[in-house]
Amino acid sequence: MDPFLTLLHSFSSSLSESELSDLKFLCQDKIGKRKLESVRSGRELFSLLLEQRAIAGDSVGFLQTMLRAIKREDLMVRLEQFVEGGELNAADQPDVNEKRLQKAAIEVICENVGRDWKMLMRSLGFPEVKMDRIVAAYPFNLHEQLIQSLREWQKWKGKDAKVADLIKALRGCSMNLVADRVEQKLLQMNTETK
Repeated sequence: MDPFLTLLHSFSSSLSESELSDLKFLCQDKIGKRKLESVRSGRELFSLLLEQRAIAGDSVGFLQTMLRAIKREDLMVRLEQFVEGGELNAADQPDVNEKRLQKAAIEVICENVGRDWKMLMRSLGFPEVKMDRIVAAYPFNLHEQLIQSLREWQKWKGKDAKVADLIKALRGCSMNLVADRVEQKLLQMNTETK
């Protein structure tokens, strides 16, 4: 399945009627008026833009302009993440067991780390610019900012993303209680699998 089409499909399902109407207005120079009048969903609009070659997986400038115009920062961040990272190659991803451990560790971290999440991300070496983009995309949702930052850290590090790094960073930020909880969770998971 084409990752760009998957991304467009998810964008389509998150658009309101007024946003779709605004996007149709912005596309008047790319798509004829008669075709635009028949468009009833984001998916239909994106299909027409793909046909006109106004957007493509390797040409997202017009799509970025449209998302900026309708002030959908969250979708712009997801598009930028797609452009920067694309789809990770299987060789760049951690093994299945490490992914399972990371998922459990991230759950514990998200439940227990609050406003100090940026300090944790800095300790992991995560770029400040990426944190700022995530904050802009989720301005009033601290929990989502942390989750998205950790997911981006996983993508950024690829197969080098290790739970041990998360624990070390937690301890380096004096978040020892959270680090202990992560270690307890991992220990519990290991005893369950035996």
